[in-house]
Amino acid sequence: MVQLTDSFDRKMDYLRISVTDRCNFRCQYCMPEDIQFQDKSHILTLEEMLTFAEACLQLGVTKVRVTGGEPLVRRGIVWFVEQLKELGFHDVTMTTNGFLLEDNLEGLVEAGLDRINISWTPCSPRSSRS
Repeated sequence: MVQLTDSFDRKMDYLRISVTDRCNFRCQYCMPEDIQFQDKSHILTLEEMLTFAEACLQLGVTKVRVTGGEPLVRRGIVWFVEQLKELGFHDVTMTTNGFLLEDNLEGLVEAGLDRINISWTPCSPRSSRS
């Protein structure tokens, strides 16, 4: 098998997939006032992301971190995590602000999510679903 490496010949076994540019908060960190969202037609579907992830898996990538924006606002995110695990990734993790975790935790556990990183910055919630 060909192993994915960087320009310094270091083995690359980790993939970060940003599933959305949307968030349910308006923090300065990732959502500045002048942000312009991508049109949904310019964002990959979850199926397209899985195709890319599968190609990376064939090149020796074994770990995936699902991020955003806020990944839990993306419809189908639990299914996406389940599909990553079914493809054969050893370690599937997610970075979230945790606000929507209560509604999704059981499904994520059942889907096989290995770890969750909660990254929270005090800011005000707003309503936004993608």
